[in-house]
Amino acid sequence: MCHGAGEFARDDDGDGFCEVHVNTLEGFWSLLRLWLRPHRGIPQESLPLYLGFFEFVHNVRARGKRLLSALIGKLLAPPWNPS
Repeated sequence: MCHGAGEFARDDDGDGFCEVHVNTLEGFWSLLRLWLRPHRGIPQESLPLYLGFFEFVHNVRARGKRLLSALIGKLLAPPWNPS
């Protein structure tokens, strides 16, 4: 984004829908700060782990209970035993 050129959203594939938008990133950081607030500070070494976990949760939030059910199903499935 080049705010100096008046660019605040970008349509990368030309379909008329702006896939890259400043508000998307600002919303993500806002949610991340709210999520981290109860931790009252984390070690700098742990920040990549917290960010990775939050990114995963944020990206799969639309799948909701279907994703959780699938993950639990995989965890509880009997181990594969070749015959």
